[in-house]
Amino acid sequence: MRKGTTTAIAVGTVLVAGVIAARACGGGETKAPVSTARSAKPEARPRGSASSHGPARPPPPPTGSAIVVADRDGGATDGKVVFFSPWGGSHKDQLGRERPQEGNPMGPMSLAHDAKGNVYVLDQVNGRVVKRGPDGALESTSEVKLRAAQDVAVGKDGSMAVLDRLGDKAIALYDPSGALKAQLPLEGEGVTETGYVTGVFVDGSDVYVEREHGPLVKIGDVNGTPTEPRTEIPGRPSRDGLSFLNAGLTDAMAGRAYVSSIERATGEHRFTRELRLKSEIRGILLLDSDKSGTIYFAVELHEEPSTDWVLLQCLEPLKGVPVGSAILPVNTMPEETFRDLTVLDDGGVIYALRSSDGVTYRRYDCGG
Repeated sequence: MRKGTTTAIAVGTVLVAGVIAARACGGGETKAPVSTARSAKPEARPRGSASSHGPARPPPPPTGSAIVVADRDGGATDGKVVFFSPWGGSHKDQLGRERPQEGNPMGPMSLAHDAKGNVYVLDQVNGRVVKRGPDGALESTSEVKLRAAQDVAVGKDGSMAVLDRLGDKAIALYDPSGALKAQLPLEGEGVTETGYVTGVFVDGSDVYVEREHGPLVKIGDVNGTPTEPRTEIPGRPSRDGLSFLNAGLTDAMAGRAYVSSIERATGEHRFTRELRLKSEIRGILLLDSDKSGTIYFAVELHEEPSTDWVLLQCLEPLKGVPVGSAILPVNTMPEETFRDLTVLDDGGVIYALRSSDGVTYRRYDCGG
């Protein structure tokens, strides 16, 4: 596997205002013009593209920056195929695709994984979540009756939280067998406009929704008990339980983005690391961590006239120093998605790559 090389040069920098910009159709990680605020697509194209809702907010003071130079001369890394799902719906291993005369084409919206390495694909066109084992073997499917499901998160016990921010405006909660347990309403304290929700997250037994790629609002638990009053946390919880993470764009055209960390125990700002990527940033596709705390950050980059690629960057958790990178291919199919990447507990990512035949799920790792 050809791996990207990374050079980090510490410099003092003043950041310009920016808020997490992810590809999302008001929600997730999607492909749309980049702005300084991640909207709800998030991460459907509303999650593969970035859109803007609300005022931009400045990041914390910088503690350093890094010039990141990724070697892309040899093209994108191939990655390892975990499984392939053809388009369709008559078989459980197929995934739905819609291409209406009017409206946006849609494919599987999101993916997640559990502590055992199982991968969950939200196949909203066919109204189900498809569960695959770590080796890619089909495990099961669970029916989802939400009108506009867009994102899925999985708890430690295998329970699922499925987000519908536009139709039913609720989180549907399923037990590990796929049986519906309860629903949590989105609207309420901290969430006055459900279209600005940019993802669902499960932290322990708590269920959160992200507001405009910024703070997370606790709306209940995995058993369906609503939180009263609702509380907020200042970013995405890292999987090692030590940090809250944020990211955003400081200058998309100049290729400048940042990743910021807050210490969970004290609420103190740990670092803000600016990444200077030397290419136009089309959108932020991923911000997450593995069980060791390593931070995974991915952006879609563009150079004139027509060169596009995805940079996957890994940062160590205490100072945000880049420790590895990889070049990934860009999704060029028109189907809207909310999230195309998920980080595995033991490191590495699963990336959903769409083609005319179906979706290939590949594993990629950062080069060290």
